[in-house]
Amino acid sequence: MASALETLCGQAFGAKRYHMLGIYLQRSWLLLFLTTSCLLPLFIFTTKILIALGQDEKIAIVAGYIGHWFIFIMFSMIISLTCQMFLQSQSKNMVIAYLAAFSIGTHICLSWLLTMKLKYGLIGALLSTILAYWIPNIGQLIFVTCGGCKDTWKGFSMLAFKDLWPVVKLSWSSGAMLCLELWYNTILVLLTGNLKNAEIAIDAFAICLNINAWQMMISLGFLAAARVSNELGRGSSKSVKFSIMTITLTSLSIGCVTFVLFLCLRGRLAYVFTESEEVGNAVVDLSPLLACSILLDSVQPVLSVKPA
Repeated sequence: MASALETLCGQAFGAKRYHMLGIYLQRSWLLLFLTTSCLLPLFIFTTKILIALGQDEKIAIVAGYIGHWFIFIMFSMIISLTCQMFLQSQSKNMVIAYLAAFSIGTHICLSWLLTMKLKYGLIGALLSTILAYWIPNIGQLIFVTCGGCKDTWKGFSMLAFKDLWPVVKLSWSSGAMLCLELWYNTILVLLTGNLKNAEIAIDAFAICLNINAWQMMISLGFLAAARVSNELGRGSSKSVKFSIMTITLTSLSIGCVTFVLFLCLRGRLAYVFTESEEVGNAVVDLSPLLACSILLDSVQPVLSVKPA
């Protein structure tokens, strides 16, 4: 749902309606907080829901435990995604990059300290993950509210509570579009839990999704929404077409290289994540399908542009 903010802020920035960016940001915070609060029961009762869907009880219990911790991550997304969209629409990408680099460095160090050195296991991994999400959030909030965006952030305003319906409609439609794109992976994970060797199957599938996410990050980095929204706000249709063509071809080229590279290294990549030979063999069997998914995902996220 936060992806709607990129379109709204991008067009407002292109049209030089700078004061509206801060208003849109606050409206998005309000809407996402309400939506996230409505989703809380899914995380609180994850174990019972998964068992009711026929999942393996051991897996359901662990997933439910992780789900409780993920509540903190879910609320962090409200700030993380909206501030990123707000800054990207103004081409302030380096701020996001610096904070992300600091966050991942902290995450790696904390993960090693808590899981390997102090032997906290899953709790340590979850703690480091939560901190890795909240550290850039604090940095982005400080940058936005303390002078980093003087033209677009004018402080908190009661206007954030007005004219919410257009933002709600665009957010819902954007959220539905992305959910349909992502739920097929979730459905496959649920179906995998019903197989005989559920643990091996889920481990192999999780590795494939992780590798696919690497490629997805590259594609999302080329996301055309911000650039297209800026040009639409300026009323330049030629620049819109040129931006889409250039970004798509660039991302597709990288996708082709990644496709070939993965096919060549498919027998080795799995062992970056696991020492199990059974899981590694399962990943190798899934590799051709994963390679095709990587190639297709180099284009689809780039073109996920939702004009307001």
